[in-house]
Amino acid sequence: MNTDLTVGKPAAVLWKFCLPLFGSVLFQQLYNIADSFVAGKFINNDALAAVGNSYEITLIFIAFAFGCNIGCSVIVSQLFGAKRMKEMKTAVYTGLIASGVLCAFLMLIGFAGSSRLLGLIRTPDNIFADSELYLRIYILSLPFVFYYNVATGIFSALGDSRTPFLFLARSSVTNIGMDILFVAGFHMGVAGVAWATLLCQGVSCILAILVVFRKFRHIETTGKIPVFSWRLLGRIAVIAVPSILQQSFISIGNIIIQSVINSFGSSVIAGYSASVKLNNMVITSLTTLANGVSNYTAQNLGAQKPARIKAGFLAGIKLVWILCLPLMILYTFFGRYLVYVFLDSPTGSAMDAGVMFLRIVAPFYFVVAAKLVSDGVHRGSGRMGPFMAGTFSDLLLRVVLAIVLSGTAFGSTGIWMSWPIGWTIATVISLAFNFAYFKKIGSSENRSGQAD
Repeated sequence: MNTDLTVGKPAAVLWKFCLPLFGSVLFQQLYNIADSFVAGKFINNDALAAVGNSYEITLIFIAFAFGCNIGCSVIVSQLFGAKRMKEMKTAVYTGLIASGVLCAFLMLIGFAGSSRLLGLIRTPDNIFADSELYLRIYILSLPFVFYYNVATGIFSALGDSRTPFLFLARSSVTNIGMDILFVAGFHMGVAGVAWATLLCQGVSCILAILVVFRKFRHIETTGKIPVFSWRLLGRIAVIAVPSILQQSFISIGNIIIQSVINSFGSSVIAGYSASVKLNNMVITSLTTLANGVSNYTAQNLGAQKPARIKAGFLAGIKLVWILCLPLMILYTFFGRYLVYVFLDSPTGSAMDAGVMFLRIVAPFYFVVAAKLVSDGVHRGSGRMGPFMAGTFSDLLLRVVLAIVLSGTAFGSTGIWMSWPIGWTIATVISLAFNFAYFKKIGSSENRSGQAD
């Protein structure tokens, strides 16, 4: 069901819209968690390290898919909020075409450069072959990754967060079963993990695209709908390109950090691979909720109701902080049990590295949550400069500090310490820009009221 986010109490509207998004991203994270779980439990720690090592490179491709999602979603939200339905459909078709072209280009780059990328991050010899195998199969799934991301962005733009949740709930549970079948039943090793994920993503993508077009049949428009618009592509690109750059540079930064981690050996790699999956589940969940704030902001901006944006921002902060509290407690005090889900031994250097990572970063989830919601307002309002400023500050600090601190007595623990420092400074920057924006909105509203 399509939902107009420009009417109703902001807090109630945002909560109703964002909670299914949160459920969706939890199931989406089950894809990666299932891969790591099956690799670590049914194969060995080297297989877990190989999947985790390749995962950092796959995040570069995901960054482009995420950018397409955000660019299309924000523009479609604005047009939906303004009730310009014919132009909205053209924006969707334009986004789908552009995403397909970009995906094809990235697949060529991926197949040609996968081995070189793994070499650049100093992948240990004992996991190199499995890392490359997993990565190459993942690259085959890129069309499904791209089009599924665009489809979910369209659902969110129309105020429908329930449909993606239903798709992901079914496909993620199926993926776990297929992972175990291919690895434990067919003894396909790391390749089985990758093929199971590809098949489940493929089914979800096809169904999601079909539902998008079915929704469009119920949105009435007159006249022929153009299937491509350079003007709308430009508008999408204004949002998508900074988002792609943000995610890409974060991924590149993570790859640099991964190369530093790799110098500590496969045990630390395995521990990090387990704990970073748990961490990414939280960050991705918070980012998805922030995307909901972007859709809310974009719809209200399109409907010329800027005064509702600050209320939505405050409601978004409350929402993510409520969700952060149990996750912070769980990771900080019970992280050992969670990391053991992925490892084949409850003791050792892999376990110690994973637990230490979670204990250092988890208390700062409240900080990064505030930044991500603030970034959601930046994106939804089309202010990509402030969005980039906070993101690159975080990235630069984390990379530099990871390199510097890893060479001190802190060792691998020094790498984990770079996360909270980068998050804190970036949050201050992002919030400062948004408070200035809210002050500007308030001044404009006051002037309009006086004029009336």
